[in-house]
Amino acid sequence: MTSLGGNRLITLDPEELKFEFELDKPMYSDMRVSNITDKHVAFKVKTTSPKKYFVRPNTGVIQPWEASMIRVTLQAQHEYPPDMQCKDKFLVQSTAVAPHTDVDQNTFSKEPGKTIEEYKLKVTYVLPTPAHQGPSDDHNVKQNFDATSNQAIQDARASRDAARKEADKLKQELEMLKRKSSTSDAGFSMKVAIVAGVIGIMVGFLLNLVMSSPHETPLPPPPAAPTSMPTTQE
Repeated sequence: MTSLGGNRLITLDPEELKFEFELDKPMYSDMRVSNITDKHVAFKVKTTSPKKYFVRPNTGVIQPWEASMIRVTLQAQHEYPPDMQCKDKFLVQSTAVAPHTDVDQNTFSKEPGKTIEEYKLKVTYVLPTPAHQGPSDDHNVKQNFDATSNQAIQDARASRDAARKEADKLKQELEMLKRKSSTSDAGFSMKVAIVAGVIGIMVGFLLNLVMSSPHETPLPPPPAAPTSMPTTQE
């Protein structure tokens, strides 16, 4: 931003005009002009490409410590610029005026004793951000998540039931071996004890599987759709 002639009268926000470039539709960029003095300040907006842009308002008087919003409209373009580069420029002029002054062609004429500030702004084209997925997409994502989650729960329950049956079968075999050991000699009892120990370890492992039943994971809430301010056509 360049300021010429005396102390600053205004500030601009932003100090660069950005347009989300889309073919065959108008594009907008808003700018806030703030009077940072206790005087009335007149402003005027100029551009190097007046046939491409509309500026509303392009002139005005701002009360002390007040601000004015300016909307710059880029008319619909039918082709992309080379490398998305823009050489257009804007110039904002400002000068202190008396209260109830109307801006005319003489307001910004260079006269002895008159201070005129000038602020130069560049223009930048950017690609639009991707649109957020619509409600129908959210519904499809939720349905797919439900189907996957339900299938995982069913598989886990089937594995749990199979483990429970295997544990019951091993318990029955262990009981049979214990009964046989009561009528056999000591050598056989030692073998039975070893087999029983191995079966006991397997039963314990399977019981752990049985006790750890699957928990259903709650669905994450769908992302909130972004809100956007309606655009007013100039």
